Amino acid sequence: MVPGHIPHVRQRGRTGPSVGVWRVCALALAIACFSLTASAETLEQAWDAALAASPRLDAAQRLSQSAAASLAAARGARLPRLSLESGYTVLDNEPAAKLNLPLVPASQFPLAERNSLSYQAAVHLPLYTGGRIDGGIEAAQAGIEARQAEEGRTASDLKLDVAGAYIGVLRARRSLGVAERNVTSLAAHAADVQRRFGKGLVARNQLLAAQVAHADARQRESQARNALDLARAAYNRLLGRDLSAAVTLEEFEPHRYTDSIEALTARALAQRLELRALDAQINAIKHRASAQRAGAAPQVQLSVGQRYQENRYQVHERENFAMLGLNWDLFDGGIARHQAASTVQQAAAVAAERDELRSRIQLQVRQAWLNERETRQRMAVTREALTQAEEGLRVARSRYREGLGTNTEVLDAETQRTLSYNNHDNAIYDAIFAGLRLRHALGEL
Repeated sequence: MVPGHIPHVRQRGRTGPSVGVWRVCALALAIACFSLTASAETLEQAWDAALAASPRLDAAQRLSQSAAASLAAARGARLPRLSLESGYTVLDNEPAAKLNLPLVPASQFPLAERNSLSYQAAVHLPLYTGGRIDGGIEAAQAGIEARQAEEGRTASDLKLDVAGAYIGVLRARRSLGVAERNVTSLAAHAADVQRRFGKGLVARNQLLAAQVAHADARQRESQARNALDLARAAYNRLLGRDLSAAVTLEEFEPHRYTDSIEALTARALAQRLELRALDAQINAIKHRASAQRAGAAPQVQLSVGQRYQENRYQVHERENFAMLGLNWDLFDGGIARHQAASTVQQAAAVAAERDELRSRIQLQVRQAWLNERETRQRMAVTREALTQAEEGLRVARSRYREGLGTNTEVLDAETQRTLSYNNHDNAIYDAIFAGLRLRHALGEL
């Protein structure tokens, strides 16, 4: 027979596949359908869901939109401005002028009506502002860059939070599995001690010790199940889902970095969005200071329009006009100069904050890099300890069944095995999260 070949068994009265083949096909189809409906969620999918549902990110995006609207407003200062003014005037006396001429009796004549309607429509165009408008536009543009960098930083922080919750679910699920295996193992051992006690081979205190250990394991299992439920609820909250929604997550391996700490630090300083945001804030503040200084410069404006003044004593009630206006505050008490000086100091403060942040980023990268290396070393050590703990439990059980060991040795070996499994699982997930924290510190998350 060819290895791996399934012979076709012909049954009497049948011309098609056997019933067993149909059952196997049906089972395979059911498993495939179940796997499609219960597919595990990946970390990337969790990130996409969280970014789409996060109020925190939505707030950051709205601040970016607000900065874009501020830029549009600043650019609008360059455009012509159309104004319309209107009014109706009521006077207690009709305006009049006195006429005093030699050899002519004193007399007066009206100049305007007592009640009159007036309006004016004009277009105003700034011709020269000393850089005030340009400074405002540049400041608004830098403000957009700062807000966009803050938005990216918020998304990166959110992804790190989601990754922590994701790993928390995986860790709690693995911890529950260890607790369940511990309960099963201690239940089997308690049953073994019960049989030996029934035969009079062991004392009652050994049976009680085994039963107490089993009860403690069941208590830890209950705590682990509760911890898993809380971890799932925390994960669902970040993704904007119902806290009790089903959670099925996919395991993944930790990412390993091989670059030197110097190269990683350089990458972080070049990529971290917090530094970009502070640089943009500094530029925005400097341009705002320039705009404030320009407030003391001459302001030239061209106005073109039409005005109407209801007055039957006037020859032309409606007239068109064009005016080139100049406004220059030769002395404003130092307001513009002091405002600009205050703004410049704000830029210097943000620059100092940026230098402090660079130092913190360097420390964050080094700490994340060291944690990533340490967790990998722990993975190797705990893997060896896990093998040794399994062998120790096997030997302890074998010695106990042969009457060469004690009940305490078995319980201690089972405790050590459970501890080894938890240590190994924690090392794995610590390594995964350390790698993600390093990505976050590098500005690559």
